[in-house]
Amino acid sequence: MTTSRILVVDDEDSILQFVSYNLRKESYEVTCVRDGDEALAKASEEAFDLVILDIMLPGTDGYEVCRKLRAVGNVPVLFLSARDTELDKVVGLELGGDDYLAKPFGIRELQARVKALLRRSGGKSTAGDVPEGVPFEASGIHLDEAGHEATFGGTLIDLTPREFELLACLMRHASKVLSREQLLHEAWGWQYLVETKTVDTHVKRLRDKLTQAGADPALVETVRGYGYRISV
Repeated sequence: MTTSRILVVDDEDSILQFVSYNLRKESYEVTCVRDGDEALAKASEEAFDLVILDIMLPGTDGYEVCRKLRAVGNVPVLFLSARDTELDKVVGLELGGDDYLAKPFGIRELQARVKALLRRSGGKSTAGDVPEGVPFEASGIHLDEAGHEATFGGTLIDLTPREFELLACLMRHASKVLSREQLLHEAWGWQYLVETKTVDTHVKRLRDKLTQAGADPALVETVRGYGYRISV
């Protein structure tokens, strides 16, 4: 199996050495850069399966790097930061980050999150992990979890990894109302406290993507005061 390629962006040499050494031990291919501008240049030249991104960087900061990466593609982004407030996490996630790990962190936790993000995004995994699940349909949407692809009427729905996970979770529980807390946990596996309004942000983006593919955005229904469901 082809090795996953990971871009690590941090201005601290000790962090770069610690992260790169331990990921290479897991047989990942790791590229290290020390600032945001270099990260954007490298990402424009090469394809990566995951970006591990510090927030406080010289020049272009991590938030802006993530925003620019999101404007051109859906590579998963794992934020690393010494800033550990709930607001910092919410900002990072709403800008398009897929996960957030506060410094200092243990290597086992980092490795687990890397593996989970690669699995969820359909990226390659050196540990033999592949996305599980069989294709299923609801409301005219065909979703293939193994292929990490969703279509409507044959038209591909261009989803980020987190949007795909949100849609998959709603479809697995078709017609059942899921609370925002359930979606945070079941769709994305987030264990830390995150402002539940981030779910609303991603539902809005999902509806926009459904509209672009020709589907009715009202398929994802809002149940006032509780959460969301996908209509059947």
